[in-house]
Amino acid sequence: MAASTKSKWKRLKESLSPKLYMKYAFHPEYCLPAMILLIVAEIFVNLIVIQKIKYTEIDWTAYMQEVEGVVNGTYDYLKLKGDTGPLVYPAGFVYIYTALYYITDHGTNIKLGQYIFAVLYILSLVVIFDIYRRCKTIPPYAYIFMCCASYRIHSIYILRLFNDPIAMLFLYIAVDLFLQDKWSTGCLMFSLGVSVKMNVLLFAPALLVLLLVRHGTMATAKYLTICALPQIILAIPFLLVNPWGYIIQSFNLGRQFFYVWTVNWRLIPEDLFLDKKFQLLLLASHAVCLLLFFHFKWKRILLLGCIELSWNTYPSTVFSSSLLHGSHFIILTSLWWSPLYTPQKKVVVASKMH
Repeated sequence: MAASTKSKWKRLKESLSPKLYMKYAFHPEYCLPAMILLIVAEIFVNLIVIQKIKYTEIDWTAYMQEVEGVVNGTYDYLKLKGDTGPLVYPAGFVYIYTALYYITDHGTNIKLGQYIFAVLYILSLVVIFDIYRRCKTIPPYAYIFMCCASYRIHSIYILRLFNDPIAMLFLYIAVDLFLQDKWSTGCLMFSLGVSVKMNVLLFAPALLVLLLVRHGTMATAKYLTICALPQIILAIPFLLVNPWGYIIQSFNLGRQFFYVWTVNWRLIPEDLFLDKKFQLLLLASHAVCLLLFFHFKWKRILLLGCIELSWNTYPSTVFSSSLLHGSHFIILTSLWWSPLYTPQKKVVVASKMH
C-alpha cells in the first residue's frame, strides 16, 4: 500500500515537473498537446469573429454572379462575369462555388458561408500542423503565431470568403502527402489547387525539382501527367464550347492587379506599378532567381535529370544529344573550377613512454 502511494506521488511529481512543460513548449516531438489546444481555441475564436465582427463584401457577390452564369447554361468563359469583371479562375473554382451557390441559397445566406469557411480554416490548420509535426523542426510555442495571432488569416477565411483558402487547402494536403511519400495523390491535390486559383502554380518549380530528385525523369513525366489530367477533365464542358476563351481567361498571365489592393508594392507610385515594363521586370527577375537557384543550388539535381532524359530518348534527337553534351560540359567545367584537392597531412602525436 505504501509502495503504491509512493508511486502515485512520483507520477504526480513528474507530471508537474517544469522540464515536462518545457518539452511541450519547445520540443517539436511534443507538439500534439499544443496542436489540440490551439485547434479547440480556434473553433471558439472563429465563432466569436463570425458573431462579433462585420462581414466585408469584396468578391463573394461577384463569385456568385460568375457561377450563376454557368448555372443558367453559359459555358463560354468570355461571357461569364460579375460586378468585379470577367471570370478569371479555372474550372475547379466554378464547381466549388456552384456548390456554395446552392448551399447558401444563391449566395444570399452569407452567415452560412462564413461557417463553411470556418470549417475550411480548421481543416487547413489541422493539415498545416501535421506538416509541422512531420518536419519536426517547428517548436510547439510557434504554432500560435500561425493561427490565433493572425488577424489577416481570419479575415481572408471568414470575413471575406476569398477563394484562396480553398486553393491553399488543396496545396497543404498535397505537401502533407508528399511528406508521406504519396506522390500520385499529392500531385492530384496540387492540380485541384491549381484548378481553383492559378496562384498555386507558383509552387510548380519546387515541385518539379522534388519530383526529379525523388523519382527521376521518366517517373516525373508520369506525375506531371497526373497534374495535367484533372485540368483537362474539369475543363471539358468549357473547352467544348470555347477552348481558347477558357484558356486565355482562366490562365491569363497578363492580368493587372489593382494598385489599391497592393501590399508589397505600395512603396512605388501607381503609374510605375501599372507600367507593363515594370511587370515584365518582375517576371524576368523571378525567372532569373529560379535560374540562379537551379545553377548554384540545384545544378547537380538537374544535371542528373538532363542526362537521364538524354539516355531515355529513343531514337536520339538533336536536342537529346545536345543536352547530353551540354551536361557533360557543365560537369567538366565545374570540376575544373572547383577548389584544388589537397589532402591534409596526418599529424601523429607520439605518446610519451612511461
